[in-house]
Amino acid sequence: MSAVGFGIVGGGWRTEFFLRIAKALPERFQVTGVVVRDADKGAAFERQWNVPTYRTVDALLDRAELEFVVVSVPRKVAPSIMLELVRRDVPVLCETPPAETLEEMISLYGQTAGRGRIQVAEQYAFQPNHAGRLAIVRSGRLGRVTQAQVSAAHDYHGISLMRRYLDIGFENAVIRASAFVSQIVEGSGRSGPPQEHRIVDSSQVMAAFDFGDRYGSYDFTGDQYFSWIRSPRLLVRGERGEINNFDIRYLLDHLTPVHVQLTRQQTGLDGNLEGFYLKGLHCGEQVVYTNATAPARLTDDEIAIAECLARMADYAAGGPDFYSLAEACQDHYLALAMQQSLRSGEAVTTETQCWASNGAAGRLARRGS
Repeated sequence: MSAVGFGIVGGGWRTEFFLRIAKALPERFQVTGVVVRDADKGAAFERQWNVPTYRTVDALLDRAELEFVVVSVPRKVAPSIMLELVRRDVPVLCETPPAETLEEMISLYGQTAGRGRIQVAEQYAFQPNHAGRLAIVRSGRLGRVTQAQVSAAHDYHGISLMRRYLDIGFENAVIRASAFVSQIVEGSGRSGPPQEHRIVDSSQVMAAFDFGDRYGSYDFTGDQYFSWIRSPRLLVRGERGEINNFDIRYLLDHLTPVHVQLTRQQTGLDGNLEGFYLKGLHCGEQVVYTNATAPARLTDDEIAIAECLARMADYAAGGPDFYSLAEACQDHYLALAMQQSLRSGEAVTTETQCWASNGAAGRLARRGS
């Protein structure tokens, strides 16, 4: 099977993830061109990544062979680029979120629903740890899940995980949010470790999402992504068991409890000379996740984005949704409602949006497949 060719619009930090994945998996993915508006930046980009760049979307589409286009630009300008690609009947994988405001999402969905081929690169559910946990949830081992406490990612990312753990579609919620500022030793960031010891403010957002028969708790500080001392946390509770980070407890029957660990199977440790990559995740004797990118040496986030690319290639060829524009709009809408509650200090009740009916139909079709 030949490598999937795709183009990218945008030359920022997130674009580099796609380029690193293509470099690590050349037999599966090929970046056939990148739109970088500035000619000097484009020339530097070509030298660094050895890929052709173009100044316009039209030039990319006219000269590069591709199966879909990744839109990796700021949320303010993403809708206009997506609409341009939809007019050319080009499948789109957009970075998160697909637009900035609720009004812009409504407008974008109204202009593309039913004719645009758009998916969104929400990767967190495909990260190995979360993918393994979700497999356990979907196996029924915990019974019906009614509660998810997520402290793993910000805004719509964390909410997308919460929805998946709770099996929530487009149901409305009552949201109550609050914030707390504490001090922390400054840690690493996108540019690397800190240059000196400094005490800085750490802003924590906590929010309750009451869906009626299911309950989600969001808790995140921006430090968690890179911090060496602020770790991610996850608690998922069902009627027959729970997942507490890597700790799994459930009942075989009402008198027989089971306690197992979710463990990562990693090569290259101690005397192992297979390479250095993640093989998969086990829950006791059961394999709950297999790394499809092995033996490529990729981070968990890159593994997840590679999964988005693989699913996008399938979608562009006529396959099913994996994270639709409707779902992306819903997660960002819930995040905006959370921020509204944070600003006002009052509970916010969400309302059914235009994408809910079509999105729910697609979601039910995927669950039945």
